[in-house]
Amino acid sequence: MQFVETANKYNCKVELSNGTLVVDAKSIMSVMRLAATKGTVLNIVADGEDADEAAEALVKLVEEGFGEMGPADEAAS
Repeated sequence: MQFVETANKYNCKVELSNGTLVVDAKSIMSVMRLAATKGTVLNIVADGEDADEAAEALVKLVEEGFGEMGPADEAAS
C-alpha cells in the first residue's frame, strides 16, 4: 500500500483518521481498519522532526490519486 510505504519513509509519528477512528498510518493493518473508500474524508496528523515533509508527501500522494487516476477522474476532481 503506497500510503503506508510513504509514511514509513519518515521518522515522525503519522496518524490517519476518518473522523471516528484514529490509526497508525505506518501499519497496513491499522489503515485497513478505516475501511476508507473513494470519497472518504481522511485527516492526516504528523508529529516529529520531519512531520511537515511527511504530511506534504502524503497529501500529494492522495491528491494525485495514488498515481492511479486517469484523465476522466482528474477532470471530475
